[in-house]
Parts: sequence; C-alpha cells; structure tokens
Amino acid sequence: MIRSVIVCLLALLSIPSNASAQSCVGNPVAVQVLGSGARANDRASSSYLLWIDAQARILVDIGGGAFLRFGQAQAKHNDLSLVAISHLHPDHVSDLPALLWLTHQDQARKAPLPIVGPSGNDVAPSFPTFLSRLFDEKTGAFQVLGPTLGATPPKRGGGVRLDVGVVDVTKAEPSIVFDRQGLTVTALGIPHGDLPTLAYRVQTRDVSVVFSSDQTGTTPRCVEFGEGANVLVMHLAIGAGATSGLQAAPAVVGRVAQEAGVGRLIVSHIDLFDLDAAIAELKKFYTGPLTVGADLQCTSVR
Repeated sequence: MIRSVIVCLLALLSIPSNASAQSCVGNPVAVQVLGSGARANDRASSSYLLWIDAQARILVDIGGGAFLRFGQAQAKHNDLSLVAISHLHPDHVSDLPALLWLTHQDQARKAPLPIVGPSGNDVAPSFPTFLSRLFDEKTGAFQVLGPTLGATPPKRGGGVRLDVGVVDVTKAEPSIVFDRQGLTVTALGIPHGDLPTLAYRVQTRDVSVVFSSDQTGTTPRCVEFGEGANVLVMHLAIGAGATSGLQAAPAVVGRVAQEAGVGRLIVSHIDLFDLDAAIAELKKFYTGPLTVGADLQCTSVR
C-alpha cells in the first residue's frame, strides 16, 4: 500500500508545471492534448486524444514524450478505436514503438488496432513501408514487434496486431478512414513542404473535431475541411512575423480558423518563440474562443 502511494506521488511530481493533469472523464466528448510542443524541452511533442465518455478512443500522432503523457492521462490502449498518424516527422511518430511495446507487455487487447497514415513520395516512404521498416520480423528495426504486422506464428516478442490503412495525400476530396462504433473519421492531404501530410476530421455525437497537424494553410481545402467544426486544433509553430515553407504563420492560423467558422480553436505544437506576440498576431484575424495548448490539457467539445 505504502509503495503504491509513493509510486503515485512520484508520477505526479514527474509532470512539469505546464503539464497540469486534467481528467477528461465525465465529458461526453473531449480533446486532450498529450503533447503540445515542437522543440520546447518542457513539452512533449505532438499528440492528441479524443475521449468519448470515459474512454480514449482516438489517438492522433504520438511524438516524443507522448507515450509518457498517454500513461499520465490514464488512457488505455485497449479502448483505442483508431491511431491516426499525420506524417512521418519524428516529432509526430517517434513514440509509436513504445505504445506497441506496451501492448506486448499488457496483452489485454485482443482485437486488431486500426492505424492509418499517409502515402509516400520521393522524400518519405508510404505508411505501410514505414511500419515494415520498423517492425518487420526479419528486417525491421524492432523485430521483436513483428507480430504487430502479422508475423505468424510469432517466434518471439508480441504486440497487438495492426490493421494498417493508407491515405493518398494527392486526392482532392477527403477519404473516409474509419466509420463504425459511432465514429466517422476522414482524412485530407494538406501542404507541409514536400512531406506527405494528413489532417483528420472526426464526427461523433453530432459534434466534430479537426486535427490540422503541421501545414502552411495555403490551400482553400484547409478552410473547407475545418468548416463548422466544434473544435479545430491547429499548430502554432512559428512566431509573429515569421514565414516558413512548412508551417502556417500566426496570422494564417487565425484566418483559417475565422474563415472556417469553428466553435473553438486550440493552438498547439508550440516552439521556442515569443508566444504572447504570436497569439496577438493570431487574434488580429480570429475573434472566436481560443485555447493555448498545454500538455495533458482537456477541452470539452460542445
């Protein structure tokens, strides 16, 4: 008993001051930011959970540090209906092996885990090829997780079997990637330099949440995909007055949210810049409710 109390106290002390643990249980639908950072050392990298009632049902991205936040959020991999990966930069996917290693150790989940990611091009492999390079039972970097890709019979290791999907990022229209259990999830290719990248929109219980991921916001499809969402999660990755071929400027983030007419904007993926100045620039173009993301923060979707 005493040992359990000590472990719990140590877990709480390990959460940085800007990562105040908030419970999403009790909200019919809620977005939890697991990782709100980019290169900021006191924030985990990009990752989000969509909670429905008391279950974490959808995981969007799982960058460095997000696996720890997943545990601190008291999420259970057995409750996940879908893992959605936006793109293959390390700050969005590097903790995936850790999550699957947890399924190997726990072994509570028996059903395959749906997981989806982008098609490839000259600068990045397709998502199935990426997973094969990680987990193939003979040639993968983590051969011990070969069963995740269907190695049978497993000679060693384990991990939940993955049900892998891939989305063509060049398609002009959104693709349905999941449609069951009261959840409809669509994906759309968005501009993020040369790297194939997806935004995701989740519809459930008459509410919608859009996870825009890294993007420049330079195509009308970004506004159309987010139109009327109850919550839009966008990345505020560069500072006021800055420009980038990979990320939207604060003014662009504000314009996209305003033109889409969203119910609430959550900004995340915050980097090392003057955050107050970036927010001030964003607010020149967006006048609706705004939440500045922090690790383990929970926002009810209404």
